[in-house]
Amino acid sequence: METAWYVIVAFMLSAYVLLDGFDLGAGAVHLLVAGTDRERQMILKAIGPVWDGNEVWLLAAGGTLYFAFPALYASSFSGFYLPLMMVLWLLMIRAIGIEFRSHVNDSLWKSFFDVAFSISSLLLALFFGVALGNVIRGVPLDEEGYFFEPLWTTFRVTGVPGILDWYTILTGLIGAVVLAQHGSLYVAAKTLGPVNQKARWAAAQLWWAVVVLTIVGFAATLSVRPQMIDNYRAATVGFSIPVIVVTGLGAMAYFRATGRDWAAFAGSCCYIAGMLAGAAFGLYPNLLPASNDPSRSLTIHNAAASHYGLAVGLSWWTIGTALTICYFAYIYHRFRGKVELPDPASGGHSG
Repeated sequence: METAWYVIVAFMLSAYVLLDGFDLGAGAVHLLVAGTDRERQMILKAIGPVWDGNEVWLLAAGGTLYFAFPALYASSFSGFYLPLMMVLWLLMIRAIGIEFRSHVNDSLWKSFFDVAFSISSLLLALFFGVALGNVIRGVPLDEEGYFFEPLWTTFRVTGVPGILDWYTILTGLIGAVVLAQHGSLYVAAKTLGPVNQKARWAAAQLWWAVVVLTIVGFAATLSVRPQMIDNYRAATVGFSIPVIVVTGLGAMAYFRATGRDWAAFAGSCCYIAGMLAGAAFGLYPNLLPASNDPSRSLTIHNAAASHYGLAVGLSWWTIGTALTICYFAYIYHRFRGKVELPDPASGGHSG
């Protein structure tokens, strides 16, 4: 039962990264691929019907974590208090940037909220990558399973590490670049004209950075936590995960070059899902490794709720998730296709 909930939490976090990841990425490249007010409106219209719904997966994942692994929830939300507050502020600034932009028809007003939307989106992608890096590297857990980390110390992974060190900055950079490319591919799939062409160009440039950072990140991860490879040695089925990652990289490049934007976006989803699955598979059964003493690590066994509670919760989670998936399927089907703005010459008004 503990393993089932480990998979469920990993699935929900992956769903959040895949769904909210593309609108974070769209925000990260917002100022790069949209040079005019009309082009920026087009990007916002591409994510407008779904961006706030995508964030539900983050809230649901947090609630699921609290239910299934309360000890991990308590430890991580206290130890990562400062960065979590920063993430909350960035989420609010990003939402304000999207919602307030069209309230006043003034170029300075719109430019201010465009910058707020873009910078907050980029920083959120960076912070989520840093968070994953902290989990993989481990944190200094005490005997009660709690910890405190300063924002930074010596930028080394040994001794008394901070939230920011060379490895977590690297994982943050990987997260930012990967989601920026993910968003570029989504924008290309949803738009036409100059925005489509510039989004394809951005995705093409970012693809090379993703390839290089994937290789560097893999080597760095084995250097920081060599135990990540143990599960792969014990269960050879795990080696199918790198195949998924490489397939996703190849699909992004091939389908983008042939103009099949949605297929290229699907390749990006494949790549991201493979990377997250690889991290979850390598960490299992650890939820939050202890960098100072491995015996203090929070695992699916010592951090889980009661077996009875997990069994009952699984039934309700199945019903709730099925309804959620149906809702999302309807929303994405309802707003399928390319986005278009009314022609100003025809007297139409755009949002």
